[in-house]
Order: sequence, then structure tokens, then C-alpha cells
Amino acid sequence: MNWSAWGAISLALAVALGAFGAHGLKNRLDAYSMGVYEKAVFYHFVHGLGLLAVGIMRRVQTLTAPGANRVGALLAIGIVLFSGSLYLLAVTGVRALGAVTPLGGLAFIAAWALLAWQLLHT
Repeated sequence: MNWSAWGAISLALAVALGAFGAHGLKNRLDAYSMGVYEKAVFYHFVHGLGLLAVGIMRRVQTLTAPGANRVGALLAIGIVLFSGSLYLLAVTGVRALGAVTPLGGLAFIAAWALLAWQLLHT
């Protein structure tokens, strides 16, 4: 998997969603919902950079392909579950979506822990 490309796509999407939130949703969301949306964008950015880094580490052979694929997949799953659920929660107000967010957080934690393990054992 080309995690650098996925990272770049994810970062482009984070910029677009951030701009949409700042301009398109500014007058439509209350302060709480805007805060939730901004948190989604922040985590999306940070973990998009993580995807980019995983791809670079794979290219310079700091990570094995299987290791990079596991870490990259966990980061991607985390972005979808964590940021995705927060984007939807902010826009729809459906609080039940907040139950999905911790699963994304667990995927992020697992990704970073696995990355550390891979780097210590490669």
C-alpha cells in the first residue's frame, strides 16, 4: 500500500473539510458543535501526517512492508472512525455517533504503539 499517497489524500481532505467548516458551517453550528468539528479536523490532520510518515518510513526501509501496512491501516481506520464520527456528530447533532469515536481513538493508540514496537524491533 502506498501510505504516503493515502496520507497526501487524507491531508487534502482535511484541508477541504477544515475550510468547509470554517466558512460553510460558521453560521450553522453552535459553539459546541463547531468545537467538535474542529477537533475532528485536528485529529484528521495529525493522523494524515502520520500516514505520510509511515509511507516515508517504508520507502527508506525503516519499516517493513507488513509493519507499515498494519500501522497505516490502523491510522486510516482511526481517521474514519474518530474524525468521521465527530464530523457527523457536529453536523447532524446525533449524539449516538459519539459512541463510535472511542473506537477510532483506540485505533490511533494501537497504531502509534505498533509503530513504536516496529521501530524498536526492526
